[in-house]
Amino acid sequence: MRLFPLPCLLLVAALSVPVFAQDRVVIQAENVRYDYAQVLRVTPVYQTLTATRVEERCDQTPRPEDEGDSRLSRMVGAVKDVFTRGNDEADEDAGAATTANCRSVPVEREFQRPIAYDVDYLYKGAKFRSRLPEDPGNRLRIRVSITPVATSVERP
Repeated sequence: MRLFPLPCLLLVAALSVPVFAQDRVVIQAENVRYDYAQVLRVTPVYQTLTATRVEERCDQTPRPEDEGDSRLSRMVGAVKDVFTRGNDEADEDAGAATTANCRSVPVEREFQRPIAYDVDYLYKGAKFRSRLPEDPGNRLRIRVSITPVATSVERP
């Protein structure tokens, strides 16, 4: 009589195995496709950089005119300056006529460069914003992923 409960237990255990197998949730592989969205606005994001370089600054003081210069040589020099204005030779001639007091001075410059772009775009009536490394233009290629929400199944 003791053998009777053992087969009953085995029968109950065998019947309960399929119930446990039905409680498993199977996660479906992700469905992915690509589409295009309309770009509404692109705003660059800038990084401000500071660069320092050393430049030579000179104080120009006019050289005293020689008393021995004739009127004719001064007139020829003035005409020559008119025709050579804007050339490097004019700068050299001007340097010869002046004495320079030069010193090295650090000069700081600030400049900005774009590092990213904030992009507002429209897809199927919904507006989105993303930060991208490049300006996408009028259309933005997007990755659309659809995955069903796995909910727990209640059994009576």
